[in-house]
Amino acid sequence: MALSRIMECVPNFSEGRDKEKIEKIVNPFRTREGVKLLNYSNDEDHNRLVVTVVGEPEPLREAVLEAVGIAVELIDLTRHEGQHPRMGAVDVIPFIPIKNVTAEDADKLAKEVGQVIGEKYGVPVFLYEKSATHPDRENLAKIRKGEFEGMAEKIKEPAWRPDFGPAVCHPTAGAVAVGARMPLVAYNVNLNTGDLSIADAIAKKVRFLGGGLRFCKAMGVELTDRGIVQVSMNLTDFTKTAVYRAHEMVRMEAARYGVSVVGSEVIGLVPMQALIDCAEYYLGIENFSIDQILESRIME
Repeated sequence: MALSRIMECVPNFSEGRDKEKIEKIVNPFRTREGVKLLNYSNDEDHNRLVVTVVGEPEPLREAVLEAVGIAVELIDLTRHEGQHPRMGAVDVIPFIPIKNVTAEDADKLAKEVGQVIGEKYGVPVFLYEKSATHPDRENLAKIRKGEFEGMAEKIKEPAWRPDFGPAVCHPTAGAVAVGARMPLVAYNVNLNTGDLSIADAIAKKVRFLGGGLRFCKAMGVELTDRGIVQVSMNLTDFTKTAVYRAHEMVRMEAARYGVSVVGSEVIGLVPMQALIDCAEYYLGIENFSIDQILESRIME
Protein backbone atom coordinates (compact mmCIF):
# COMPACT_ATOMS: atom_id res chain seq x y z
CA MET A 1 0.00 0.00 0.00
CA ALA A 2 1.51 3.33 -1.09
CA LEU A 3 0.65 6.14 1.29
CA SER A 4 1.68 9.69 0.38
CA ARG A 5 0.90 11.17 3.79
CA ILE A 6 1.51 8.92 6.78
CA MET A 7 0.03 9.51 10.21
CA GLU A 8 0.49 6.91 12.94
CA CYS A 9 -2.03 6.15 15.67
CA VAL A 10 -1.48 3.89 18.70
CA PRO A 11 -4.84 3.54 20.47
CA ASN A 12 -4.85 1.64 23.78
CA PHE A 13 -7.98 -0.33 24.68
CA SER A 14 -8.83 -1.77 28.11
CA GLU A 15 -9.29 -5.35 26.94
CA GLY A 16 -6.48 -7.88 26.86
CA ARG A 17 -8.20 -11.18 27.62
CA ASP A 18 -11.31 -11.70 25.50
CA LYS A 19 -10.00 -12.67 22.04
CA GLU A 20 -13.40 -12.25 20.38
CA LYS A 21 -13.73 -8.66 21.60
CA ILE A 22 -10.14 -7.91 20.62
CA GLU A 23 -10.72 -9.07 17.04
CA LYS A 24 -13.88 -6.97 16.73
CA ILE A 25 -12.04 -3.86 17.96
CA VAL A 26 -9.09 -4.41 15.61
CA ASN A 27 -11.18 -5.25 12.54
CA PRO A 28 -11.86 -1.63 11.38
CA PHE A 29 -8.11 -1.18 10.88
CA ARG A 30 -7.97 -4.19 8.53
CA THR A 31 -10.77 -3.28 6.17
CA ARG A 32 -10.45 0.41 5.32
CA GLU A 33 -8.58 1.61 2.23
CA GLY A 34 -5.82 4.08 3.02
CA VAL A 35 -5.14 2.46 6.41
CA LYS A 36 -2.57 -0.21 7.26
CA LEU A 37 -2.60 -2.24 10.47
CA LEU A 38 1.03 -2.68 11.50
CA ASN A 39 0.74 -4.48 14.81
CA TYR A 40 -1.54 -5.27 17.73
CA SER A 41 -0.69 -6.95 21.00
CA ASN A 42 -2.72 -7.85 24.04
CA ASP A 43 -1.46 -8.52 27.55
CA GLU A 44 -3.61 -10.50 29.96
CA ASP A 45 -1.83 -9.26 33.09
CA HIS A 46 -2.20 -5.65 31.99
CA ASN A 47 -5.64 -6.47 30.51
CA ARG A 48 -4.84 -4.10 27.70
CA LEU A 49 -4.72 -4.02 23.91
CA VAL A 50 -2.26 -1.80 22.03
CA VAL A 51 -2.84 -1.25 18.32
CA THR A 52 -0.34 0.36 15.94
CA VAL A 53 -1.80 1.61 12.68
CA VAL A 54 -0.77 4.07 9.97
CA GLY A 55 -2.71 5.75 7.22
CA GLU A 56 -3.71 8.84 5.36
CA PRO A 57 -5.22 11.23 7.92
CA GLU A 58 -8.83 11.09 6.69
CA PRO A 59 -9.35 7.31 6.43
CA LEU A 60 -7.31 6.83 9.60
CA ARG A 61 -9.70 9.13 11.45
CA GLU A 62 -12.71 7.11 10.31
CA ALA A 63 -11.12 3.78 11.23
CA VAL A 64 -10.21 5.03 14.70
CA LEU A 65 -13.72 6.34 15.31
CA GLU A 66 -15.25 3.03 14.21
CA ALA A 67 -12.97 1.09 16.58
CA VAL A 68 -13.81 3.48 19.42
CA GLY A 69 -17.53 2.88 18.89
CA ILE A 70 -17.03 -0.88 19.08
CA ALA A 71 -14.90 -0.62 22.22
CA VAL A 72 -17.43 1.63 23.97
CA GLU A 73 -20.13 -0.93 23.21
CA LEU A 74 -18.15 -4.03 24.24
CA ILE A 75 -15.98 -2.96 27.21
CA ASP A 76 -17.50 -2.50 30.66
CA LEU A 77 -14.97 -0.96 33.04
CA THR A 78 -17.14 -1.71 36.06
CA ARG A 79 -16.02 -5.33 35.51
CA HIS A 80 -12.47 -4.61 34.39
CA GLU A 81 -9.40 -5.64 36.38
CA GLY A 82 -5.76 -5.43 35.33
CA GLN A 83 -2.28 -4.30 36.27
CA HIS A 84 -2.23 -1.29 33.96
CA PRO A 85 -3.81 2.01 35.06
CA ARG A 86 -6.85 2.95 32.98
CA MET A 87 -9.63 5.50 32.95
CA GLY A 88 -11.46 4.47 29.80
CA ALA A 89 -12.57 1.58 27.62
CA VAL A 90 -10.46 3.40 25.06
CA ASP A 91 -7.83 4.74 27.41
CA VAL A 92 -5.63 6.88 25.18
CA ILE A 93 -5.46 7.75 21.47
CA PRO A 94 -2.19 9.37 20.35
CA PHE A 95 -1.56 10.63 16.81
CA ILE A 96 2.05 10.74 15.63
CA PRO A 97 3.28 12.47 12.44
CA ILE A 98 5.47 10.19 10.31
CA LYS A 99 5.72 11.33 6.66
CA ASN A 100 4.54 14.46 4.82
CA VAL A 101 2.45 15.48 7.83
CA THR A 102 3.29 17.84 10.67
CA ALA A 103 2.77 18.00 14.40
CA GLU A 104 0.09 20.59 13.62
CA ASP A 105 -1.67 18.09 11.37
CA ALA A 106 -1.57 15.51 14.18
CA ASP A 107 -2.99 18.07 16.61
CA LYS A 108 -5.80 18.96 14.20
CA LEU A 109 -6.67 15.29 13.68
CA ALA A 110 -6.64 14.61 17.41
CA LYS A 111 -9.08 17.44 18.05
CA GLU A 112 -11.39 16.30 15.25
CA VAL A 113 -11.46 12.76 16.65
CA GLY A 114 -11.92 14.01 20.20
CA GLN A 115 -14.89 16.16 19.26
CA VAL A 116 -16.66 13.29 17.48
CA ILE A 117 -16.02 10.89 20.37
CA GLY A 118 -17.55 13.36 22.80
CA GLU A 119 -20.58 14.15 20.65
CA LYS A 120 -21.31 10.75 19.10
CA TYR A 121 -20.43 8.34 21.92
CA GLY A 122 -21.01 10.51 24.99
CA VAL A 123 -17.51 9.83 26.33
CA PRO A 124 -15.67 12.78 27.92
CA VAL A 125 -12.41 13.61 26.16
CA PHE A 126 -9.25 15.19 27.58
CA LEU A 127 -6.69 16.58 25.16
CA TYR A 128 -3.14 15.70 26.23
CA GLU A 129 0.55 16.02 25.23
CA LYS A 130 0.99 18.48 22.30
CA SER A 131 -2.78 19.00 22.10
CA ALA A 132 -3.26 19.87 25.78
CA THR A 133 -5.28 22.99 26.50
CA HIS A 134 -3.61 23.45 29.90
CA PRO A 135 -0.11 22.56 31.21
CA ASP A 136 -1.63 20.21 33.82
CA ARG A 137 -3.07 18.10 31.01
CA GLU A 138 0.15 17.50 29.07
CA ASN A 139 1.06 14.51 31.25
CA LEU A 140 -1.28 11.56 30.74
CA ALA A 141 -0.57 10.27 34.24
CA LYS A 142 -2.05 13.45 35.76
CA ILE A 143 -5.22 13.13 33.72
CA ARG A 144 -5.59 9.44 34.53
CA LYS A 145 -4.85 9.78 38.26
CA GLY A 146 -7.72 8.21 40.18
CA GLU A 147 -8.48 5.99 37.18
CA PHE A 148 -11.99 4.98 36.17
CA GLU A 149 -13.15 4.52 39.75
CA GLY A 150 -12.24 8.09 40.68
CA MET A 151 -13.20 9.83 37.45
CA ALA A 152 -16.88 10.30 38.31
CA GLU A 153 -15.96 12.71 41.13
CA LYS A 154 -12.83 14.15 39.54
CA ILE A 155 -14.66 15.29 36.41
CA LYS A 156 -17.00 17.43 38.51
CA GLU A 157 -14.10 19.70 39.48
CA PRO A 158 -13.83 22.86 37.32
CA ALA A 159 -10.14 22.15 36.70
CA TRP A 160 -11.00 18.79 35.15
CA ARG A 161 -13.87 19.74 32.90
CA PRO A 162 -13.34 17.72 29.69
CA ASP A 163 -12.35 19.39 26.42
CA PHE A 164 -15.09 17.56 24.53
CA GLY A 165 -18.17 15.60 25.48
CA PRO A 166 -20.27 15.64 28.64
CA ALA A 167 -18.84 16.67 32.00
CA VAL A 168 -20.02 13.30 33.30
CA CYS A 169 -18.05 10.09 33.30
CA HIS A 170 -19.50 7.48 30.92
CA PRO A 171 -20.96 4.75 33.18
CA THR A 172 -19.11 1.86 31.51
CA ALA A 173 -16.58 3.45 29.14
CA GLY A 174 -15.14 6.12 31.43
CA ALA A 175 -13.12 8.86 29.71
CA VAL A 176 -10.40 9.02 27.07
CA ALA A 177 -7.26 11.08 26.43
CA VAL A 178 -6.61 12.12 22.82
CA GLY A 179 -3.64 14.09 21.55
CA ALA A 180 -0.66 14.57 19.28
CA ARG A 181 2.77 13.40 20.36
CA MET A 182 6.13 12.28 19.04
CA PRO A 183 7.09 8.57 18.70
CA LEU A 184 7.17 6.72 22.02
CA VAL A 185 8.94 3.49 22.97
CA ALA A 186 7.01 1.19 25.32
CA TYR A 187 9.76 -0.87 26.94
CA ASN A 188 9.47 -3.30 29.85
CA VAL A 189 12.24 -4.96 31.87
CA ASN A 190 11.53 -8.25 33.69
CA LEU A 191 13.12 -9.12 37.04
CA ASN A 192 13.78 -12.48 38.71
CA THR A 193 11.60 -11.77 41.71
CA GLY A 194 7.90 -11.91 42.51
CA ASP A 195 8.14 -9.01 44.94
CA LEU A 196 6.13 -6.15 43.45
CA SER A 197 7.46 -3.68 46.02
CA ILE A 198 10.93 -4.04 44.48
CA ALA A 199 9.66 -3.23 40.97
CA ASP A 200 7.72 -0.26 42.40
CA ALA A 201 10.82 1.04 44.18
CA ILE A 202 12.94 0.75 41.04
CA ALA A 203 10.27 2.43 38.92
CA LYS A 204 10.19 5.39 41.31
CA LYS A 205 13.96 5.82 40.95
CA VAL A 206 13.98 5.48 37.17
CA ARG A 207 11.08 7.75 36.22
CA PHE A 208 11.41 11.50 35.85
CA LEU A 209 8.92 12.32 38.62
CA GLY A 210 11.18 10.43 41.06
CA GLY A 211 14.34 12.23 39.97
CA GLY A 212 15.25 9.72 37.28
CA LEU A 213 15.47 9.88 33.50
CA ARG A 214 13.95 12.98 31.93
CA PHE A 215 11.77 11.29 29.31
CA CYS A 216 10.82 8.17 31.23
CA LYS A 217 7.54 7.15 32.83
CA ALA A 218 7.67 3.93 34.82
CA MET A 219 5.67 1.69 37.13
CA GLY A 220 5.99 -1.75 38.68
CA VAL A 221 3.81 -4.54 37.29
CA GLU A 222 3.21 -8.07 38.56
CA LEU A 223 3.27 -10.84 35.94
CA THR A 224 1.25 -13.35 37.90
CA ASP A 225 1.31 -16.11 35.30
CA ARG A 226 5.14 -16.12 35.35
CA GLY A 227 5.64 -15.42 39.04
CA ILE A 228 7.86 -12.39 38.36
CA VAL A 229 7.56 -8.62 38.23
CA GLN A 230 8.59 -6.02 35.69
CA VAL A 231 9.42 -2.36 35.44
CA SER A 232 7.09 -1.11 32.71
CA MET A 233 8.31 2.08 31.01
CA ASN A 234 7.24 4.60 28.40
CA LEU A 235 10.16 6.49 26.89
CA THR A 236 8.54 9.61 25.50
CA ASP A 237 11.64 10.83 23.63
CA PHE A 238 14.06 8.00 22.85
CA THR A 239 16.54 10.43 21.29
CA LYS A 240 17.13 11.99 24.71
CA THR A 241 16.34 9.04 27.00
CA ALA A 242 17.74 6.06 25.13
CA VAL A 243 16.41 2.53 25.56
CA TYR A 244 19.83 1.24 26.65
CA ARG A 245 20.10 3.98 29.27
CA ALA A 246 16.73 3.05 30.79
CA HIS A 247 17.67 -0.64 30.71
CA GLU A 248 20.98 -0.06 32.47
CA MET A 249 19.44 2.13 35.14
CA VAL A 250 16.88 -0.57 35.95
CA ARG A 251 19.68 -3.14 36.11
CA MET A 252 21.75 -0.90 38.40
CA GLU A 253 18.86 -0.22 40.79
CA ALA A 254 17.83 -3.90 40.80
CA ALA A 255 21.31 -4.89 42.01
CA ARG A 256 20.65 -3.03 45.26
CA TYR A 257 18.00 -5.63 46.07
CA GLY A 258 20.01 -8.64 44.89
CA VAL A 259 17.72 -8.91 41.86
CA SER A 260 18.70 -9.53 38.24
CA VAL A 261 17.20 -8.67 34.87
CA VAL A 262 15.88 -11.81 33.16
CA GLY A 263 14.49 -10.30 29.99
CA SER A 264 12.78 -7.36 28.38
CA GLU A 265 10.09 -6.63 25.83
CA VAL A 266 8.97 -3.95 23.42
CA ILE A 267 5.23 -3.32 23.23
CA GLY A 268 4.00 -2.35 19.78
CA LEU A 269 6.49 -1.00 17.26
CA VAL A 270 9.78 0.78 17.84
CA PRO A 271 11.69 3.27 15.65
CA MET A 272 14.71 1.69 13.97
CA GLN A 273 17.02 4.36 15.33
CA ALA A 274 16.15 3.39 18.93
CA LEU A 275 17.51 -0.12 18.33
CA ILE A 276 20.50 1.13 16.37
CA ASP A 277 21.40 3.29 19.37
CA CYS A 278 21.34 0.16 21.55
CA ALA A 279 23.49 -1.84 19.14
CA GLU A 280 25.98 1.01 18.93
CA TYR A 281 26.19 1.25 22.72
CA TYR A 282 26.43 -2.45 23.62
CA LEU A 283 28.76 -3.38 20.75
CA GLY A 284 30.92 -0.30 21.18
CA ILE A 285 30.60 0.53 17.48
CA GLU A 286 32.38 3.74 16.56
CA ASN A 287 31.01 6.32 14.12
CA PHE A 288 28.05 4.12 13.15
CA SER A 289 25.30 5.48 10.90
CA ILE A 290 21.81 4.32 9.92
CA ASP A 291 23.10 4.51 6.34
CA GLN A 292 25.07 1.34 7.11
CA ILE A 293 21.87 -0.64 7.64
CA LEU A 294 21.25 -2.71 4.50
CA GLU A 295 17.46 -2.65 4.73
CA SER A 296 17.48 1.09 5.34
CA ARG A 297 19.35 1.72 2.09
CA ILE A 298 17.09 -0.67 0.15
CA MET A 299 13.98 1.17 1.32
CA GLU A 300 15.26 4.59 0.22
